Amino acid sequence: MTAAERADDDKGLRLRARLRALYHGASPTAVRFRYAVLMVDLAIIAFFIAAPLLRDHMTTFYVLDYMVAVIMAVDLGARAIAYGDLKGWLKQPMIWVDLFVFATLLAPFWLFNLGFLRVLRLWTLVNSEFFWRTVARRYDDTRVEEVTKASVALVTFIFVVTGFVYSSFIGRYEGIGGYVDALYFTVTSLTTTGYGDIILPGVWGRLLSIAVMLGGVSLFIRLIQLILRPSKVTYPCHGCGLQRHDPDAVHCKACGELLKIPNDE
Repeated sequence: MTAAERADDDKGLRLRARLRALYHGASPTAVRFRYAVLMVDLAIIAFFIAAPLLRDHMTTFYVLDYMVAVIMAVDLGARAIAYGDLKGWLKQPMIWVDLFVFATLLAPFWLFNLGFLRVLRLWTLVNSEFFWRTVARRYDDTRVEEVTKASVALVTFIFVVTGFVYSSFIGRYEGIGGYVDALYFTVTSLTTTGYGDIILPGVWGRLLSIAVMLGGVSLFIRLIQLILRPSKVTYPCHGCGLQRHDPDAVHCKACGELLKIPNDE
């Protein structure tokens, strides 16, 4: 190996170490960096949600779209380098969701009708350890995390379905005249209110309505269960491996093993 090659390898290792420290470290600089990344992520998600409203302003939409694509490309590249093992990084399902979202940004003209799936970025963000190690680290592995994930799953479902209804039926059915109409249909179907003023036509419209009702009600019930369920803490029992216990538990209710659950008192 030549001196130039060794120098390049050293630079690569230093870059990886620096990015790993920023994405996974606990220093004040790393925490501030992750806060900044999360703010950018939230701005990108806001753009995804508002994208259908920019349909009549395509020049503005394309400019913002490619700006977001550049930001996502830099972020994904940095995460891949920080992870170290590219194959292991690509095995994560959430990475494939982000890569698909990135593809819709690179080809907005051809994949515009699939743009509603970009809202899945919200779901991948809240389900990532990156999020819970940063702004929500005090709530990691708590009931708040479970309720937040369930809430975001429901919100993501609503906006994905709304985007699908909007892109599939706008201009083809007079009942869907805009994005708000699609959102209104989704919410009334999800809550099984069914006022009847917007009904999607045909067999596929009925099947979609059924899917929205079943999927939405399931997610809503899941959220209510988590809110009403007695509070538990995550602490693995060394005897049987049971993960969830009462906050004041002294012994594991499954095997009787003595527990030493830490608390803030």
